[in-house]
Amino acid sequence: MNKIDVNRRETMKILGLGGSAGLLGLFGGVSNAQAREEKGTPSYAKAMKPVKITSVRAIATAPQGSNLIVVKVETSEPGLYGLGCATFTQRAATVIVAINTYLNEFCVGKDVDNIEDMWQAAYVSSYWRNGPVLNNALSGLDQALWDIKGKRAGMPLYQLLGGKVRFAIPCYTHANGNTPEATVESVKSIMERGFKYIRIQQGGYGAVGSTEQKPDFKAAGFGGETDNYMNERTYLKSIPKLFETVRKGCGDDIELLHDIHERVQPMDAINMIKKLEDYRPFFIEDPFSPENMKWFKQLRASTSVPIAMGELFNNINEFVEPMVNQWFDYIRIHVSQIGGITPAMKVARLGEWFNIKTAWHGPGDVSPVGHSAHAHIDLAVWNFGIQEAVSFNEKTLSVFSGCPTMKDGYMSVNEVPGIGVDINEKEAAKYPITTKSNWQVRKFDGTIIRP
Repeated sequence: MNKIDVNRRETMKILGLGGSAGLLGLFGGVSNAQAREEKGTPSYAKAMKPVKITSVRAIATAPQGSNLIVVKVETSEPGLYGLGCATFTQRAATVIVAINTYLNEFCVGKDVDNIEDMWQAAYVSSYWRNGPVLNNALSGLDQALWDIKGKRAGMPLYQLLGGKVRFAIPCYTHANGNTPEATVESVKSIMERGFKYIRIQQGGYGAVGSTEQKPDFKAAGFGGETDNYMNERTYLKSIPKLFETVRKGCGDDIELLHDIHERVQPMDAINMIKKLEDYRPFFIEDPFSPENMKWFKQLRASTSVPIAMGELFNNINEFVEPMVNQWFDYIRIHVSQIGGITPAMKVARLGEWFNIKTAWHGPGDVSPVGHSAHAHIDLAVWNFGIQEAVSFNEKTLSVFSGCPTMKDGYMSVNEVPGIGVDINEKEAAKYPITTKSNWQVRKFDGTIIRP
């Protein structure tokens, strides 16, 4: 068979495969789209029909003691809804009003797919740039919309963010004790569970509760009955000793973290951090309050200890200057407060350009939905640093299904479309929230210490 016969045969195959559509398409009689329509459009190439929001509402519950708020976004597609975390434990009741009244009115009738547009519109719709109450509400809405998008796509959320860059998520958890020796024992027990990163504290934040001293403000009847007392000098002396003792007792391989929680004066924090250099902290968290950001420049010039900061930031723009100036090493964002997945991803991507890593804030007053949102981002961003571990009690597991799981110091997500967590509203109703909050910590004379 010669070359001319082969070419003739291949041409006849082409003309025969598509019938008249193939012939006309070859010579310009119909468009490629028309030709595909006659052959049948594959499912992956078909457009998805628009889906509208029909309601936005809050679900409140407290199965583990802390107030949790979940946003549920319901849609015009039967059975399709999304969940997001809007937990603001200290002012939970006000977030519920913001969700049920303002966000519901704002969202009903909108297309669920236009997440960026809806985020931008909600962000400025109150004119003044949100604040903690509206930011938590917006965070819940944003996460719920991403949950819906994942369900519509038939993919876990991390796939929509670029896919996995690690098999699971390394986490740190918390060791505590009223003495350095007690903390050593706590660290050893955690190491046996497979953790490679452990945050060490002595007593509560700022060593609250680790001293028998009675402050003068209590004797004077000043402040509230449940207000806590912090002796700043005792704390500042205790932490270098704590690191020394844990290093001697637990070795150099374990990564050690510590949270100052913004509770001492900037220069005191700088001097204390310098004393920790020999013990190689993985990071020191929140050395300064948001009101003292300019001190980071001096801290950076004074010590090589890595720094994590940002859980109290309320607006994503607060991250720009310190990140561009590389004032800290880890982005300590509370994703359910900063506005949700959409802005958290923007800050994470910015951090990659400045060698700044993620360390999302994951305390007990984040819902399993919020913890799962953290984990999906953690799986997808290259500049991930570390994640705060999570532990759910039986009550929480009865309310929330599909929660992230922990094994050998790693967190994993539920491998289903969307964020992967669902809620049993009947079970949630068994654990009502409260309005009580106790964050008051005072000096000896009763002066409030800022967290």
